[in-house]
Amino acid sequence: MPMSRPSRPYLVEALTLLGLIAAPYVLPYLGFTPTTINRILIWGLVGIGFDLLFGYAGLLSFGQSAFFGTGGMFAAYLLTQTEFTNTIAAVVVGTIVAGIVGYLVGLIALRRTGIYFAMITVAIAEVFFFLEFNPLSAYTGGENGLPGVPTPNLELGFTTIEFDDNFSMYIFLAFWYFVGLVVALRIVRSPVGLLLRAIRDNPLRAQALGHDIHGYKLTVFVVAAMYAGFAGGLLGLMQGFMPPDAFMFHTSGEIIMQTAIGGAGTLFGPLLGAATWLYLADFFQTTLNLGATWKLVLGIVFVLLVVFLRRGLAGAIIDLYHMARGGTKPAQGTSASAPARGAASASAAHTIVPMPARRRPAAAGSGAILQASGLSKRYGGLIANRDIDFSVNRGEIRGIIGPNGAGKTTFFKMLTCEVQPTSGTITFEGRDITHFGVTDVCQLGLTKSYQINQLFDRLSVRQNLAIAALGETRGKFKLDLFRSLRKVPGLSARVESTAALVHLSERLESPVSELAYGEKRRLEIGLALATSPSLLLLDEPLAGMSPQERVETVALLKSIAQGRTMIVIDHDMDSLFELVEKVTVLQEGSVLVEGTPEQIKNDPKVQEAYLGGVHGELAFGEIA
Repeated sequence: MPMSRPSRPYLVEALTLLGLIAAPYVLPYLGFTPTTINRILIWGLVGIGFDLLFGYAGLLSFGQSAFFGTGGMFAAYLLTQTEFTNTIAAVVVGTIVAGIVGYLVGLIALRRTGIYFAMITVAIAEVFFFLEFNPLSAYTGGENGLPGVPTPNLELGFTTIEFDDNFSMYIFLAFWYFVGLVVALRIVRSPVGLLLRAIRDNPLRAQALGHDIHGYKLTVFVVAAMYAGFAGGLLGLMQGFMPPDAFMFHTSGEIIMQTAIGGAGTLFGPLLGAATWLYLADFFQTTLNLGATWKLVLGIVFVLLVVFLRRGLAGAIIDLYHMARGGTKPAQGTSASAPARGAASASAAHTIVPMPARRRPAAAGSGAILQASGLSKRYGGLIANRDIDFSVNRGEIRGIIGPNGAGKTTFFKMLTCEVQPTSGTITFEGRDITHFGVTDVCQLGLTKSYQINQLFDRLSVRQNLAIAALGETRGKFKLDLFRSLRKVPGLSARVESTAALVHLSERLESPVSELAYGEKRRLEIGLALATSPSLLLLDEPLAGMSPQERVETVALLKSIAQGRTMIVIDHDMDSLFELVEKVTVLQEGSVLVEGTPEQIKNDPKVQEAYLGGVHGELAFGEIA
C-alpha cells in the first residue's frame, strides 16, 4: 500500500473554493456585514500561520501581534511615506520583513520550551508594542497609526484593477486566503508537516530518530510570522489605515482564542473561530447593545465553547461527519480482532523478512564497531558509571545485565549520546562521537529503542514508521516544504518493509493509541529499525510482556539480528541468553565481568552480585 494517499487529493481545495464563492451571498442573510466578512478572511489568514505553529508543531506563541503589526506597518509606511505605489509588492515586502524579524525572534525564543517559550513570546510582543508607541512613533504614527493607506490595486500594464468597494475587496482577500490555505495544505502534506506533528507529540523521540527539531521549529516559527505579516499588510489595505492596536497583546490573545474556538490542527479552525468571534462581538455590541459588558459575555461564551467542544468547531464537524458515516474514524485499522492479529504475528514470528535497503553503506570488516574507553558519569557526588571499557564487534549480539541500580540505563544513554559522559571517550566506526548529539549519532547509524515506549500516539503506525525512515532518507534537516510525502524516494518501501519485519503490516493505518501493548513494543523496535542503523541498542525490549509475547519477540529479535550488530539490556535472562553471544555484567556502575552466557551463569562474581554469595549455577529464569 502506498504512503497514505488521499482518494480525492484536491477535495479540500475544491470545497474551500466553493465556500469562498458562496460566502458573500449567504453570510449576509445570517447577519454578517460585508466589512465583518472581509475581516474574517484576514483573521483566518493570520490564524492559518498560528495553527501551523500551535496546532501542528505544538508551540504556543503569544507574540503573533509583533509580526502582524510589523508586516502591516512596514507595508503601510512604504505606501504612505514613500513614493512606493504598488500595493501588492508593499505587502510582500512587509511579509519578508516580518519573516526576518520572526527568524531573529525565533533564535531567542526557541532556546526554551513549554511555558518558558510562551513567556518569552509575551515579552517579545510587549517589546514591539513599546517600540511602536515610543522610539519608532515617527515611522509608525504612534498612537495615531498610519492613515491614508491606499486600497489594493493590480497593475496589468494595459490597465489597473482597483479593489475599492466591499465586494471587490472580498474577491481580493478571498483570493489571498485561498492561496494561503493551499500553501499551508502543501506544507502539512509534506515531510516537514509530518515532522512538525512528531515534534508536537514527542520532540525528544523525533530528535533521537535523527531530526534537527530546532531547525524545523525555527522554520515553522518564521512561516507563522510571515502569515501574520502578510495578513497585517492586508488589514491596512482593507481599512485604509494601519491601526496601532495591531501590536497590542490582546491581538495575540484574539488569535489564540479564535484558533481554540475553531479547532487547532485543522487549518480551517481559525476561519471558523474568527467568524464566530467577530459575529458574536458585533451581535453583542450592535444588536444587544451590551456596551462595555460585551467582552465579559464573549469571554463566558469562549469558555463554554472550549469546555464543551474540546476539539473546537472544526473538530465537532469532523466528529459529526464520521458519525453520519456510521461511526468510522480516520486511520482505522483492519477489522480483524486483536487475538486474530496476535495469532498471525505468532505464526509469522519465525519468518525472516529482509531489512530495508540502506542509503548508508555498511562498513566492511569484522573489527570493533563501537568502543568506549574510561567512560564515567557523575551527577554531583553520585557516580552512575565508573571507568567502563567496552567494545562490540561488527555483527555481534551483546547482552548487558546487572542488578537494579547498576548503571545500565545511564551507560546506554551515554553510548547513544543522550547523556554526555563526565570523562572517557566513545568511538563509533572509527569516529570519536563522545561530544556528538543524539541526532548526529542516529544519522551515523547508531540508534536505540526505549525501555518505556516513546511513540507518536496521536499518529498512525504508518506515520510513526515514516517519521523514523525520513531521518535516514532525507538527513537531519531539509526544507522540502512543498514536496508530497508520497514522492519521497523509497519511503513507502522502507515503511512497509519495516512493518513486515515487526509484524505490523495489518496495522499500518491504525492509530498507535489503539495498539495492544505487545504491538506497541514491536513498533518501538520498528522505529529504531526504520532508521537503518548499523548498531541497534535495545533497552529492555521484553519489559512488561506476557510469556507468549516474550516468545514471539525473542523470535522477532533473532530474525532482525541477522547481519546486524545489536546490544540488548533485559532482565529476562533466559530469553537474553538465548539471543546473545556475549554478556557484559555491570555492578555499581562498573564492568564486573564479561563472557559467554554459559560462563556468566557459572561465574562466582555474578552469583555474588545477584544472590549474595549463593553458589552453584544460577536459575536465571527465576531471578528475572
